[in-house]
Amino acid sequence: MKLPTAISAIISALAGIAAMHGQPAAECGTGPAGNCREISGNGPQYAVVGLSVNFLREAPDYTAELGTQALMGDIVEIMDRNGYWCKVVTEEPYTAWCTDLGLVPMEASELEEYRATPKYICTAWKSTVYSCPSMKSLKICDIVEGDILRQSGKTVTVRMDIEGKAPVTAMEIQRYRRPVTRHGFAEVILPDGKTGYVPRKDIMDYGKWKAECSPTAENITAEAMKFIGVPYLWGGASPNGVDCSGLVRHVFRMNGLLLPRNASQQALCGSAVDIPELYPARETTDGKNSAARLFESLQPGDLLFFGTHGQDGAGDSISHVGIYLGDGRMIHSSHYVRINSLIPGRPDYYDGADRLLTVRRILQTD
Repeated sequence: MKLPTAISAIISALAGIAAMHGQPAAECGTGPAGNCREISGNGPQYAVVGLSVNFLREAPDYTAELGTQALMGDIVEIMDRNGYWCKVVTEEPYTAWCTDLGLVPMEASELEEYRATPKYICTAWKSTVYSCPSMKSLKICDIVEGDILRQSGKTVTVRMDIEGKAPVTAMEIQRYRRPVTRHGFAEVILPDGKTGYVPRKDIMDYGKWKAECSPTAENITAEAMKFIGVPYLWGGASPNGVDCSGLVRHVFRMNGLLLPRNASQQALCGSAVDIPELYPARETTDGKNSAARLFESLQPGDLLFFGTHGQDGAGDSISHVGIYLGDGRMIHSSHYVRINSLIPGRPDYYDGADRLLTVRRILQTD
């Protein structure tokens, strides 16, 4: 698979924030202990999200509108403070407010240490960090799919024969770092520095996960289907609740592609799919109605954007997005995550289908 030029350009732009911790735009990580303490120096101030899902609001108040969510291990830049609230910029980038108790700050030296530390990514829908390698032990916190934790490791010394050197019994000492596992659990380090244990089946070495990411239509569809029945949450972008664009963002993120946060921004990614007017479903010159021609144009994994056409020279207004599954159906978050048909007359017909404005293709075959 390859990324179209448009999304490649967006990801290159997003790399600005990611570059500050030496990682690709789609990568996240964790940092040292502390709660948004004052950071010395006049340079940029950074922090790592310390909660499984951090709620970022449009103003420094718990009653303010939820703007988005950030996952444990996400790196943010701290732009301002208001009491115990921090104004942060996420990697999308998205600017919003969260409390300092949900952040762990990092100075430059700590950032370097973090960058060099191997990590895990949570691949289970939801899991738990325990105080001991047993599900009967005290729970430290929850984690969700996409959360990043540092690996707890120990240095192992291995003695190896050096061939062809005298004396024959000469030995060479080699050292390497090995993750700590016990009784089916992996030892992990949380952003605040606490050590805990996660069931080994629920996490994966981040480097291996990243190398194996394959953003195919099948994988995009499979990830999206995990969300069936999850309630709609304005500003949600995690297994704890999603809005329409939050669903798209998380699904593509878990397949190694970082998209912008909002639907209007996502509609600038990838390449445009040439589609006929969907409604009215009129007959065309070749005898096919426009709905049939539309579905011939689409591929599973395409993003469908809905809204209203601009008038008097104004641009279109995009208000909704879904992921095309094939056979005239899409998966989207509307009241809850569900599958609907775009074909009139079907029992699962989406009554907003006639507001389809544009289709963007993020995935392209060579």
